[in-house]
Amino acid sequence: MDFSAITVLCIGDVMLDRFLYGEMERISPEAPVPVLLLHEKREMPGGVGNVASNVISLGGRAILIGLAGDDTIGVQLKHALSQKTDIEDCLVVTSHRPTICKTRYIAAHQQVVRADEESRKPLTLAETEELCRVFDAGLERAQAVILSDYGKGVCNEILVGHVIAACRARSIPVFVDPKRSDFGFYRGATFITPNARELALASGMAQDDDEAVERAARQVMEEAEADAILATRSEKGMMFVPRKGKVFSVPARAREVFDVSGAGDTVIATMALAVGAGMSPEQATRLANAAAGVVVAKLGTATADISEVLEELQAQETSSPDITLLTRSRMKTQVERWKALGLTVGFTNGCFDILHPGHVSLLAAARAACDRLVVALNDDESVSRLKGPSRPVNSLASRAAVIAAVRHVDAVVSFGEDTPLELIRDLRPDVLVKGSDYTEEQVVGANVVKAAGGRVVLADLKAGHSTTDTIRRINSPDLLKSGT
Repeated sequence: MDFSAITVLCIGDVMLDRFLYGEMERISPEAPVPVLLLHEKREMPGGVGNVASNVISLGGRAILIGLAGDDTIGVQLKHALSQKTDIEDCLVVTSHRPTICKTRYIAAHQQVVRADEESRKPLTLAETEELCRVFDAGLERAQAVILSDYGKGVCNEILVGHVIAACRARSIPVFVDPKRSDFGFYRGATFITPNARELALASGMAQDDDEAVERAARQVMEEAEADAILATRSEKGMMFVPRKGKVFSVPARAREVFDVSGAGDTVIATMALAVGAGMSPEQATRLANAAAGVVVAKLGTATADISEVLEELQAQETSSPDITLLTRSRMKTQVERWKALGLTVGFTNGCFDILHPGHVSLLAAARAACDRLVVALNDDESVSRLKGPSRPVNSLASRAAVIAAVRHVDAVVSFGEDTPLELIRDLRPDVLVKGSDYTEEQVVGANVVKAAGGRVVLADLKAGHSTTDTIRRINSPDLLKSGT
């Protein structure tokens, strides 16, 4: 998975995140508070700066736009950014307000207290106009835009309206991490990514179950005229609710959580990169869910690199229960996961009523052409329509159990139509495999796969084997004895 060609423009409230680590040894004689003996200090870009850091950690490039004060903390922030070569520093320096700084004091892996330095004055018109000018200059180089609102003043009405209108005019997706309870403030955004608390406040609705989350998401989506809402739900995972299309949820994997600081930054950075690279919203959401799982297991405002995210995706995949015959929806989910890992997915289909060496030869050739192989079985009624009322010999459940046990096969699904065309359209495999007794023009779904950039493989078959001949021999004892 390579995001090196993707540039994400990140605009919003930027700050310096400062972490002071120490040990609590005693209670102060001056007041009933612990004394923290400091032994380590770390400084890094925070706010939308952390979003940009996540973008480059995942392998992309970032343009960072925000306000920094003409002060010592501003110098420290600029120095921290200079260490990240794939972030283009486009900060606007102002003398009208200080650089925002959040200082966290940490002992025994827990935050003890946080001290904030900031101004709550509204932006001047000159500051707003300069931010808009710098944004316009960088937009032409971006495949996606993130508007990160921390409620510190940069995301005022003029700037937000300008950013969203400019993105819409150029068909560039704009992702909003909201802070206000009125999502209409972000009217026209492509994706809005509230957490459970933000969604509840914006909708005024409880978040008791999946149906309630969907209702709340649809309400705020209409108010914001957005294309989709991605609701992040902590240990419950994520729910993606589009204006058009299918709602889906992604569960979180159970793991030890050290710190949720910056998890939302990771989610929105991953979504923007993935969508900017052409992934489907479902693929992007699964990737973002895995990235969030990585950062919550780290202390402090953390980032996830792409290798960690892919490992987490793999862990989510292998932790799922083993089911011999997958439903269509679960098969689609599995294919999306494999593709998100950068694996090529192959597809072949058939009745596979009585497994014989010809079948095994086909499956071996199919698996050699891809990283993961899906086998689609005609269900029992479909087999009867194709082969006659005496077929199948073995039920779908029996056939699936046998096929799933073949080492070349990674997943099994069924279809009830006479052809697997709709299933192929749904799964969008990278490689479509049939026997060499077909021509490419005869292969159902070949045009669909090739139009999506995939390929068709015609595998050589092991001669002298067929289910029909096997049944004929079983029914004719003399033929069975002779081996013909």
